[in-house]
Amino acid sequence: MSDDDTSLEQTPQPNRRGAFFLLFFSLMAIGAGNTMLIAAVIPPLTRTLALPDWMAGAIFSLSALCWSLSSPFWGKRSNRYGRRRIASFGLAGYAVSMFLLLLSSWAAISELITAPFAIFACLALSRSVFGLIGSGSSPAAQAYVADRTEPSERQSEIAFVTSGFSFGTIVGPAFAAVLVANFGLLSPMLITCIMASVMSVLLWNFLPENREPVQDATRIEAIPGAIGLWRSRNVLPFLAYAVTLSLVTGILTQVFVFAVMDKLNVTGAQAAQYTGPAFMVGAMAVMTAQLVLIPRLKLKNKTLMITGCFPLLIGALLLIPAQDFATLIFAQFFLGIGQGLTRPGFSSGASLAVSPELQGNVAGLVISANGMGYIITPLFGLFLYEFVDPSLPFWICVGLLISMALFAWKAIEPGVGEAEES
Repeated sequence: MSDDDTSLEQTPQPNRRGAFFLLFFSLMAIGAGNTMLIAAVIPPLTRTLALPDWMAGAIFSLSALCWSLSSPFWGKRSNRYGRRRIASFGLAGYAVSMFLLLLSSWAAISELITAPFAIFACLALSRSVFGLIGSGSSPAAQAYVADRTEPSERQSEIAFVTSGFSFGTIVGPAFAAVLVANFGLLSPMLITCIMASVMSVLLWNFLPENREPVQDATRIEAIPGAIGLWRSRNVLPFLAYAVTLSLVTGILTQVFVFAVMDKLNVTGAQAAQYTGPAFMVGAMAVMTAQLVLIPRLKLKNKTLMITGCFPLLIGALLLIPAQDFATLIFAQFFLGIGQGLTRPGFSSGASLAVSPELQGNVAGLVISANGMGYIITPLFGLFLYEFVDPSLPFWICVGLLISMALFAWKAIEPGVGEAEES
């Protein structure tokens, strides 16, 4: 790739703000749809169909596995075919996944499918389409931002676009509650399918693509460092940090619901009145960190990764003795602030650790690492909570967070993953 091409990729474009907003709303649709599934659709659905609780977690675990395996593939393909095409294709895959989930759920409720394993297989495979194809949207969006930003502003712009997902998690639970109450349990799937389809069409037709796709695949593979990029000493620390963070946040998120039921002595149905507002507080804290704190503080990526561990640490510690709703809400606030600081830190850091030609590759690896922890958390965290000790998952998270802060401090070399100072 020529110097002119590289310069074009890194030069901010005059219409980029509208493009970033389009990506913001695309990720918002994904965040809202995922939250609606987790908080208001899949768990009640499996209970209604008399399926074991572990099947609900396994549905998301299989999707997370597909997500982690497929994200690097789509990141590389965005180099070849363009960010716009892959982002739009990913949203279309998400829409297809929701439509298949809707059909499978309707067939199960209508007793067209009655065997428990057959119902589980249909639901899991439908959700896996999101992991396999829908995983293309996030790395393409992140690489698109990297193509159109200067290194000094990449951190804040990545935080802005990815906060769309966080905003979706805020509106998702409330929106789902209204839909379910008025139109039935399966209505959030239909609405999400429509939203994802509309955003896919909008991306395809209106997202500017100034970066020329590389039609010759051998050009990408010939770039030094493209093969085995995850092993690079500049990239690996960011990926290892991301995997550990996904494990921590996965445990804290999934165990939190059961902790609310046990600590407040409420049933599953009553727990939704507490977990919904708590998760909304956490999501609002994420957005506060990404849209307010990061642009104002202007910290280095390594510093964000280290300091972000401390609010997470406080949140995990608060969950151990908490016996009232106020403390649980306070814990979610700290967890949200911590996630809002750490995620843009390692995402922007990994992006700045490689050349412009490898932005699609590294974006795919980051998105993949961001989901790896969720593959085992439905079984790992909940098993320890139920059968060993209710506080043990939180203590494990405390230990992991301390290790993460020390790891980021020692493993990331000075200047790596940072914009050059003028």
